[in-house]
Amino acid sequence: MTEQPQGSVTARRMMLGARLRRLREERGISRADAGYTIRASESKMSRLELGKVSFKERDVADLLMYYGVTDPNERNAVLSLLREANRPGWWRAYEDVLPDWFQDYIGLEQAATRIRTYETHFVPGLLQTDDYSRAVISTGLPPPTDVEVDRAVALRATRKQLLSRQGPPQIWAVMEESALRRPVGSAPMRRAQLEHLLKLATQPHISIQVLPLTRHVHADAGGAFTMLRFGESDLPDVVYVEYLLNALYLDRPDHVSRYAEVMDRLCVEALLPDDSVTFIEDLLTQS
Repeated sequence: MTEQPQGSVTARRMMLGARLRRLREERGISRADAGYTIRASESKMSRLELGKVSFKERDVADLLMYYGVTDPNERNAVLSLLREANRPGWWRAYEDVLPDWFQDYIGLEQAATRIRTYETHFVPGLLQTDDYSRAVISTGLPPPTDVEVDRAVALRATRKQLLSRQGPPQIWAVMEESALRRPVGSAPMRRAQLEHLLKLATQPHISIQVLPLTRHVHADAGGAFTMLRFGESDLPDVVYVEYLLNALYLDRPDHVSRYAEVMDRLCVEALLPDDSVTFIEDLLTQS
């Protein structure tokens, strides 16, 4: 199995972009002027500073020179971060079954120190058994081949290694009762998934809450979403919202704050973690 890193190239790229933006702003240089220095448009400079595209070492060196960063130690620190940010992530080996828009999410997931997720239809991916993942992935449209299913399950299994690594992220999952009752796969497979959730719930870094169908859900909750927080001060919280053909990555403070309010409301409406364990145990007796 692939060893999971404590950080990720995606996070390093965001950190590098934030550092370059701070250097530019400290010197009162416009984004357009900085972009002209490296033959880049203002919009490309914006994407660079947000960590949405990769960097060329020559461009970063030219920007550092333009910003007046001449101290060898400071320059080497930035360029070392650049080299880390440009290393291919382990998930690149799964590009055949990995949508382009999901690659950044995996990078952020690997770097996160806290992951809060709300799921409406299925058990969250990080909490799935391999058999449950296989059943969910197999229902995709267009229907995937057996090889594609195997590869996608292997990708998800590798992602899940972060749960057992040294210094794992704090996981806080709120899932709808309907997600637990949905007839995914065989009855024995669903029982194994529920037993797996009970086992995960004993881990100090994993909290699971069930939102019963009888509880009120605020209209603003909408669909499933995930919030990621990072240990590095240069990285803002990110909200990930997935839809059929793409995904949104939201990091504007006002947007993140709104989603945080919704997540907090969901946690209040859902059963407490201990009561959620009892709820899942009751489901097992009914199956």
